[in-house]
Amino acid sequence: MPELKSLSREAVPAALEKAMRYRLLNEPAEAESICLDVLKTDPENQEAIITLLLALTDRFTKDYGVSDAQAKDLLSRIKSEYERTYYTGIFAERRGKTKLTQNTPGCRFQAYELFHEAMSCFEKAEAIRPPGHDDALLRWNTCARIIERNKLVPREEEEPIEFPLE
Repeated sequence: MPELKSLSREAVPAALEKAMRYRLLNEPAEAESICLDVLKTDPENQEAIITLLLALTDRFTKDYGVSDAQAKDLLSRIKSEYERTYYTGIFAERRGKTKLTQNTPGCRFQAYELFHEAMSCFEKAEAIRPPGHDDALLRWNTCARIIERNKLVPREEEEPIEFPLE
């Protein structure tokens, strides 16, 4: 592969606008590439980290292999506790939505578990949110409605098997 060209620091704001535009156009791979270029120039850029995380999760429904490890690494790099908790919820919610579209054994139970994980994150984010930031509350409500509309239920606990004593 040829050596990648480096983005100048002055170009970072415009590049991030382009990345957001590509996400809105449902072109997450292009947004991902731009964010990687921004992070090569400015490794701690919070907007690039969050946009890259969202671009990766946009790809869940496109049958791309997206690494949970990569997403979790990005989540760990978010400095704000509120944003880290909120986006951890977004990650779980989007995984849950993807599970709902799969036709594999147990996928509905997995979706339920992921939506509940997301809702737990959103509750934690709601408790520490800045004034006027009710996004976590809105996302919690969305997950609750998805569970209700799809009649998702938790996996039933299996009775432990008791083996006879000899």
